[in-house]
Amino acid sequence: MARYSATTSPITTGAGQADTTALTSNTYIGILGGTSTMRLNISEVYAGGEATAASAPQILVFARNSTIATTPAAGGTRNAATDAASTAPGTLATVYGSAATGPQRSSTLHLLHLSFNAYGGIVRWQARQGEEISMVGNAATGGDSTLSPYTGNTSGNISAHVLYELV
Repeated sequence: MARYSATTSPITTGAGQADTTALTSNTYIGILGGTSTMRLNISEVYAGGEATAASAPQILVFARNSTIATTPAAGGTRNAATDAASTAPGTLATVYGSAATGPQRSSTLHLLHLSFNAYGGIVRWQARQGEEISMVGNAATGGDSTLSPYTGNTSGNISAHVLYELV
């Protein structure tokens, strides 16, 4: 089982976006399963602030998407194995930060709400063993998830990572 770190740096979160609207490129980090049967377990979601204003509250949501991205592209994201000696499987998950048409965050499948001040603040969620968030496949609601700013957010730069295992 291979473990990976999906990262993005920096993204400007802007005012946030409502559920079920196409997310704007370079304001999120997305993970999409590589095949219809691929299973991913999310063990950590982290965001760190890089804002220059003293008050830059961030309202981030890690959620499943009700509509997947069309033509997802890296857009400042990276995907790397955490074990330098691991052998990559034939197909990897797609880590993306931009798309021809952005994914749409589900209004009912929010998994984590993470709030913090991007003026040097951090927020981190870490699963206990056996309680990881799972993703299955490469279709809407089960196989595509994003960490993105929610409505009411204050614009600020952040960096983020999502640690996951390809099971």
